[in-house]
Amino acid sequence: MILAGVVIGVVGTIGVTQPDLLRGAANAASPETYRELNLFGDVFERVRADYVEAPDEKGMIQSAINGMLTSLDPHSSYLSPESFQDMQVQTSGKFGGLGIEVTMEDGVVKVVSPIDDTPAARAGILAGDLIIALDGEAVQGLSLNEAVDLMRGLVDTPIILTILREGVTEPFEVEIVRAEITIQAVRSRTEDNVGYVRVTSFSEQTFDGLRDAIAKLEDEIGDDLQGFVIDLRNNPGGLLDQAIAVSDAFLNQGEIVSTRGRHAGEMQRFNARSGDLTDGKPVVLLINGGSASASEIVAGALQDHGRATIVGTRSFGKGSVQTIIPLGANGALRLTTAKYFTPSGVSIQAKGIAPDIRVIQELPEDLVGRPTIRPRGEANLRGHLEGEDGEEESGSFAYVPPDPEDDVQLNYALDLLRGLQVNSAFPPDPNRGIPN
Repeated sequence: MILAGVVIGVVGTIGVTQPDLLRGAANAASPETYRELNLFGDVFERVRADYVEAPDEKGMIQSAINGMLTSLDPHSSYLSPESFQDMQVQTSGKFGGLGIEVTMEDGVVKVVSPIDDTPAARAGILAGDLIIALDGEAVQGLSLNEAVDLMRGLVDTPIILTILREGVTEPFEVEIVRAEITIQAVRSRTEDNVGYVRVTSFSEQTFDGLRDAIAKLEDEIGDDLQGFVIDLRNNPGGLLDQAIAVSDAFLNQGEIVSTRGRHAGEMQRFNARSGDLTDGKPVVLLINGGSASASEIVAGALQDHGRATIVGTRSFGKGSVQTIIPLGANGALRLTTAKYFTPSGVSIQAKGIAPDIRVIQELPEDLVGRPTIRPRGEANLRGHLEGEDGEEESGSFAYVPPDPEDDVQLNYALDLLRGLQVNSAFPPDPNRGIPN
């Protein structure tokens, strides 16, 4: 399974091929390596026999495996069977659930928003509701992930939510029957004569959502359509094939991305097919420090081909590809196996995509100085893979205002498309970046 993102998932099946076997023989472990493995066995047996309490032997081994993988880079890790299943659910874009976006506040689950046409919305769940118990069990003391796991489940199974609502004196119970929920990876709206498309992640639903959004916007705006704003800010990435498909949606030809592994012959190129879904309409693409991996593949491809003007701040800089290697009933390995390169042959590892037009979104005063609000970048991660030629950049802030009226980057992009802003980078040069 080939992945490219902070959020990752299954896009294919990996088998052991003959070259893999030959390479394994060529890279056989040395006697020194086997001595180190014997050392691990000696330490494990000593802990197992003499630790003050009976240790969790399975947990010890899993922790040792994960420690080995995480020492390689920040994106390699061991996935337990439960984590592997959660990853597959996340990237499929579908799961059995209630249809609410939630957060944790003061130890209870707070509803951010019910999703339209889902069991939660039909049951009358409102934004701001506090969920204090699930099937009679208090959520106090649970993590947000634990509470979400309890709310998810098999389709057509019921769950009882105990709700505390502002203006209602006593808590009340609501029974909701779980249904298949599809995560909306693409949202869109009209901005007068401009089509705005927000891509939040690269799941199995992303390209279909983009195609439908473009068609809907073209139908709603009609002949007055001036172009599209594609918003990839705070998009952490996802499936490699979806990043390729989204890039291809705006291109008629040329390379989209290439991946290069450790060994000679492990290079792959992915090229665009004829057919631009927007018929060549102008495109402005928004990025920031939260735009990573699959988002950077799209930004790099459209920038190098001069198909879009990139506006915002430097992207995260995750230029590596992870392969998911299933381990049967024991979960899976998530292993970094390649780096990806933009069509011009540039690696953005630990460097990111630099926008064509740098537009900084100032933080509101109440967020300045908060430890959770800081510039984000691959180069800041401990143990990250080094950038090509030692060039590294530290990323940028990943803040997007909740109110579009306060969104400086979005409004700059809209003004570019409407002709109210003039910049030499718009429209882009279609011959930029690609070597002859």
